[in-house]
Amino acid sequence: MKDERLAPVIYLSHGGGPLPLLGDERHQAMVGVLKEIAGNLLRPTAIVLVSAHWEAACPTVTGGARPPLIYDYYGFPEASYTLTYPAPGEPKLAERIVSMLNAQKIPATLDEHRGFDHGMFVPLKIMFPDAEIPCVQLSLINTLNPSEHIAMGKALAALRRENVLIIGSGFSFHNLKAFFSANDADTRRKNLAFDAWLQHLCLDEKLSEVAREEGLIHWDSAPAARFCHPREEHLLPLHVCYGAALRAATRIYDFDIMNIKASVVVWVD
Repeated sequence: MKDERLAPVIYLSHGGGPLPLLGDERHQAMVGVLKEIAGNLLRPTAIVLVSAHWEAACPTVTGGARPPLIYDYYGFPEASYTLTYPAPGEPKLAERIVSMLNAQKIPATLDEHRGFDHGMFVPLKIMFPDAEIPCVQLSLINTLNPSEHIAMGKALAALRRENVLIIGSGFSFHNLKAFFSANDADTRRKNLAFDAWLQHLCLDEKLSEVAREEGLIHWDSAPAARFCHPREEHLLPLHVCYGAALRAATRIYDFDIMNIKASVVVWVD
């Protein structure tokens, strides 16, 4: 009998630049959670990752066979710019993703030259350090429209039946000023309020999927939403993940990164 299990979907908080790979003690809990999650997964045949660090006019997919790394961060130690993650690309899968999106009237295109940014290689180097699983990176749409990103996930959901792991790499809190200023009680209160909203929306099985989707579309009505996400690019990978799962999450892992509570949302069928 054919195995009908679906590959998981994961929305993860990827931390501050390359710091998780440099032994930064403020990222130890995050690194531990990502390793735990990866250790519980069946090994995927391929990975499709949506990164908060790539926006394009339409969904764009890395089409190269050997994508280089993009060190898209500044002011970090020299070791940050010699990190490696030589995972192969998967050009045929990339072409198929474009076709799947186009079939749902979502214009999409290939970029055969773009490499993997740190939203991709940092968490994958933690989770799959052998760098042997073929990987494809998918951009956000620069309109930052929540509905469009949920639609992207819906268009790609069938990949899960082929043991393709879908990952949304962002950060459940992304107010940089709050990270690098004193972590006062008001910041913590707002951080916890938004995280509680996110966990309830993603986990509550009593919510209809219509209500869950509406909640994600109107995420900026959540408590302290625009404080936690002055710009939403680090939240929208969650919308793609939800579109691919279309149900309540199985589990949420939470931890502190640089004195900020962050969450990882996992769907496992």
